[in-house]
Amino acid sequence: MNPILSKNVFLVKEHVGIFKASNNYDIYNPESGSVMMTCREPNLGFFTKLFRFTDYKRMTPFHIVISDPQGKKILSVKRGVTLFRSDVDVFDENEKLVGVFKQKFFSFGGKFEIHDANDKHLCTLQGKWTGWDFKFMQQNKELANVSKKWAGIGKELFTSADNYVLNINASVDPEDKVRQLILAAVMCIDMVFKE
Repeated sequence: MNPILSKNVFLVKEHVGIFKASNNYDIYNPESGSVMMTCREPNLGFFTKLFRFTDYKRMTPFHIVISDPQGKKILSVKRGVTLFRSDVDVFDENEKLVGVFKQKFFSFGGKFEIHDANDKHLCTLQGKWTGWDFKFMQQNKELANVSKKWAGIGKELFTSADNYVLNINASVDPEDKVRQLILAAVMCIDMVFKE
């Protein structure tokens, strides 16, 4: 697992653009303000691009590659075409399945059950219907949270509505594979629930 994933706080900024089909993000170190990772959709097909400009955008497939600043792949997040419910696969740098997010029907604010590669339930990602506040819960214990509330050193960099912060609880072991899934889930929140 890449040592970048052992950090506990990540600032995520979505690239904003007029007439953009792909979803691109940068993940920053809150202490230095430097880019730690990039998240890109490098291989969008013609029809996917076309449908991204319609009301069917939330149904389109995506394949986001998360890389370090030198371009070395850390994770990839993939979903096929969907109608009602999204199942999203997460792969490591060698394209080995790390886990799956299974979207739950009829959840206010959005909810994913997060499973490992062997389909063992690891934790739940639950959002609030009132806004951008998501928690990763494991047996009533919070592993991490994602929100748009940030008042730290990078506040000046992150002022638009497309920016948010991921806080991973320090009790989560730096080598725990659930960190890969938590980081990947941040991309799914934006792509599945908030588009």
